[in-house]
Amino acid sequence: MGTALVTGATAGLGAEFASQLAARGHDLVLVARSRDRLESTAADLRARHSVAVEVLPADLSVRADVQRVETRLRDSGHPIGWLVNNAGYGLNIPFESGDIEDEQAHLDVLVTAPMRLAHAALPSMLDRREGVIVNVASVAGYTPRSTYGAAKAWVLSFSRWANITYRRRGVTVTAVAPGFVHTEFHSRMKVTKDGIPSVLWLNPPYVVAKTLRAADRGRAITIPSIRYKLIVAAARMLPARLAAAGALKGR
Repeated sequence: MGTALVTGATAGLGAEFASQLAARGHDLVLVARSRDRLESTAADLRARHSVAVEVLPADLSVRADVQRVETRLRDSGHPIGWLVNNAGYGLNIPFESGDIEDEQAHLDVLVTAPMRLAHAALPSMLDRREGVIVNVASVAGYTPRSTYGAAKAWVLSFSRWANITYRRRGVTVTAVAPGFVHTEFHSRMKVTKDGIPSVLWLNPPYVVAKTLRAADRGRAITIPSIRYKLIVAAARMLPARLAAAGALKGR
């Protein structure tokens, strides 16, 4: 089945990716900042699915930590068959008055780390003519949404290009663009969920199952749920000023 490396693997979509991939029989390498949470998650997955699970503590805003994950991805003796670039977060501060170093760290986690990890994973995958890279993007990537939307737009564009380029060589790249998902994302940003219609909320098991199905089929982009496909279609037709003032608030 191949070993799967998942970033941001101890909560939200990352934990769900790890669980569903383990249920498929994949051994795992879990990447997140907290060793304690990694060890707890790993123990649970080993017990429930009888798979081998490595833990790799890393803060993906720190270049030295990213390089350690790159080294693991390049280990041809223990190859990675699936790479899931899931780690990410949002900022709840105005761009013009926030700390630029916070913005840089944000960009490093959302763009630089996925780029570098994909670059590290690809040579071994291409040599074997098999491999899957999954990048977690967002419907925010389809609308003007400050630096978060801009970063996710990069993920979408990169994934489209990479899938076209590498699919014929046995490696597929799939980006998932969900909307609001019940995870720790909003609580970490210290923003309320009030005012967001219940119909817009998705659950992690649904999003991950849809993503893995799309990856199995080699699709470049998947948008879980009809409601968000309609929102994206509308955003593409509206003038940018109106799209920016639409229903998907925040950064």
